[in-house]
Amino acid sequence: MFYYLLKYVLLGPLLRGVFRPRIEGLEHVPASGPAIVAGNHLSFSDHFLMPAILKRRITFLAKAEYFTGPGIKGRLTAAFFRSAGQIPVDRSGKDAGQAAIREGLGVLRKGELLGIYPEGTRSHDGRLYKGKVGVAVMALKAGVPVVPCAMIGTFEAQPPGKVVPRVHPVAIRFGKPLDFSRYAGMENEKAVLRAVTDEIMYAILTLSEQEYVDQYAAVVKAEAAARTDQRERRFRRMPLS
Repeated sequence: MFYYLLKYVLLGPLLRGVFRPRIEGLEHVPASGPAIVAGNHLSFSDHFLMPAILKRRITFLAKAEYFTGPGIKGRLTAAFFRSAGQIPVDRSGKDAGQAAIREGLGVLRKGELLGIYPEGTRSHDGRLYKGKVGVAVMALKAGVPVVPCAMIGTFEAQPPGKVVPRVHPVAIRFGKPLDFSRYAGMENEKAVLRAVTDEIMYAILTLSEQEYVDQYAAVVKAEAAARTDQRERRFRRMPLS
């Protein structure tokens, strides 16, 4: 109930009024039945803009940190995500990926739309990164189509670290559903999962026209953070005179 209150009364009209997103290819999202919407992830606002313009309810797998933040802000964020029907996924530990897949398959078995960001995290620099194969596992196990989606302009509207978005032109593009029925029963074959995931990422890339990086975003982020930390340690060790 709260999901539809947000979508049609509270948040949805506000987002559509402020950003006036240009929507392309909305007809490619199935009007009924289970499907995966797989998109790039540039901004925190992606979580709200896509649901605001879709005609159907969509459930996202959201990182568990959104549900466990400290203080009043953390409790409000957690309450918001729970009320909007989003599912927390713990991304730490070796079983994290399997937990996400179980939750996603549960959504699809109910005949609903599942939203997922195959990169696994927000892009820190606006580029598109290598996709993780969980999206392929779910598509093959559930036997559902995958609709590629590109968020355009949300990185500029709300880059990492910016709490209040700025007004900036935004577009949301949906591509034709991708059918992977030819790979039915092959969800345990690593080469197939990689091929399916790469096909999904290529479809997203075609829509978004981003620069592509054939590395996982989390790895690149960690390496960049380590370099920054090293520079800071060297700076602190420098003599003042």
